[in-house]
Amino acid sequence: MIEMQDVWKTYPNGVNALTGIDIQISKGEFVYVVGPSGAGKSTFIKLMYREEKPTKGTIFVNGTNVSELKNRYTPKLRRSLGVVFQDFKLLPRLTVYENVAFAMEVIEKSKREIKKRVMEVLDLVKLKHKARFFPNELSGGEQQRVAIARALVNSPGILIADEPTGNLDPETSWEIMKLFDDINYSGTTIVMATHNREIVNTMRKRVIAVENGKIARDQHRGEYGYED
Repeated sequence: MIEMQDVWKTYPNGVNALTGIDIQISKGEFVYVVGPSGAGKSTFIKLMYREEKPTKGTIFVNGTNVSELKNRYTPKLRRSLGVVFQDFKLLPRLTVYENVAFAMEVIEKSKREIKKRVMEVLDLVKLKHKARFFPNELSGGEQQRVAIARALVNSPGILIADEPTGNLDPETSWEIMKLFDDINYSGTTIVMATHNREIVNTMRKRVIAVENGKIARDQHRGEYGYED
C-alpha cells in the first residue's frame, strides 16, 4: 500500500529531515511511527499525503507514484486516503453531519448516497445522535470521532493519522485507539505518528522509529522505546 525508495527530504533552510528512507507497508497493517521531537516523523507522514514532496527518491501510495504526481492531481490522491490530525480541522460553521458529508460532496456523490453513508460512519463512531450538533458543542474526544468519521466516509484503503490523541485525556485516547483498532480489523491500513508510549507498548503493533531522519528500528509487535 505504501512504499518509499531511497527517500530524502531537505528543507530550503538546509535541514535534512529524512535521509535515505526505504520502507514498505502492506495492506491491512497497523503501523506506529515514533521517535523524538524533530526526528522527522511529521515529514515522514506528510510525504504520504503529499503535504510535502521528497527532495529525492520515489514514493508509492496505493499504487500512485506520489513523488511524480502533478499538483492538480493532489486532491484526487487525498480523496483516496483518510487523514486525521491532532487538531481535528473541523469546519466550525457546519454541523457534525455536514462536516462528514462535505468529504462526499466534493466528489459529487448523490444526496441519497451521502445520507446513507454519513449516518453509517456516524453510527460507527457512536455519534449518530449528535449529527445536528456543531463542533463547539462537542468534547475533544467527540470532535476527534467526527474527524475520523470524515476520514472514513469515502471508504479509503489507507488511514493516516498524525498525533490523533495528542490533545485528548488518557481515557478518551483509549476510546479513540479502540476505534482505530476496529477500523484496522475491518481491513483498513493505518499509519499513525504518536508520542503516546502507553498506547504503543500496550497495543503492540508494528513500530517504525525515526531518529535523525533515518529509520532506527522497524519492529513487528514493537515498543515505544523512548524516555519522556
